[in-house]
Amino acid sequence: MKYVTLNNGMEMPQLGFGVWKVENQEAIPAVEHALKSGYRSIDTAKVYGNEEGVGQAIANSGVAREEIFLTTKVWNADHGYDETLKAFDASLKRLGTDYVDLYLIHWPTPEYDQYIDTYKALEKIYKDGKAKAIGVCNFEVEHLQRLLDECEVVPAVNQVECHPYLQQKELRAFCKEKGIHVEAYSPLMNGRDVLEDEALKQIAEAKGKTIAQVILRWHLQSDLIVIPKSVTPSRIEENLDVFDFELSEEELKTIDGLDRNVRSGTHPNEMNKR
Repeated sequence: MKYVTLNNGMEMPQLGFGVWKVENQEAIPAVEHALKSGYRSIDTAKVYGNEEGVGQAIANSGVAREEIFLTTKVWNADHGYDETLKAFDASLKRLGTDYVDLYLIHWPTPEYDQYIDTYKALEKIYKDGKAKAIGVCNFEVEHLQRLLDECEVVPAVNQVECHPYLQQKELRAFCKEKGIHVEAYSPLMNGRDVLEDEALKQIAEAKGKTIAQVILRWHLQSDLIVIPKSVTPSRIEENLDVFDFELSEEELKTIDGLDRNVRSGTHPNEMNKR
């Protein structure tokens, strides 16, 4: 496993395990298998409805809590200072832990314009030591700039959709300049078009790897944190098996040229669901 150093000095595994759209009971064996396979970063959220399952899996795994980098997120309906503090305590209870390693705002929900107060609650949680690092998800440059202007703690992470067809180059450049690590969710585009790409297929065949492994390797060599998701044991292992090869500069350039600005999810400025 490779690690990145966040802007507060914390070490975070560069490749983690996501549990979006995994049922609570299904999350238990999936996370247990991920931890057994060697993952040490688990990414969940209140809205996923599986924090209890994730917590149970961690307890069952035999892996010491301090060896696991655990992330969860505050949902849109819980924005606001006091609401966020309550939501965080409820997440800790469901997870069965007294701290998380990273706590994130799930969406900026600009229509409601409460993400500044929400982030100030995250700052309190961070200063109280209940979250070792704090950050955001799905924040565009304009949202990040407001946080930098109006809050004290620079986000450690901005988790966004990112894959070869949506490379977020402008956002990544801004985050790099400000010392914010970009974490990629839906790195395989939710199993859609990118896994059929002919250029990626040729690279995969040359490397003796799958297209998914080539894409994850591209993320790693592009200095992105990445959290693929699967509940299939063989796929969980396959997604971790990306540290024994490297993409050449030419191969990286080929993948960099595939950017189409195509999302598989919702644009942050349009996501205001509560």
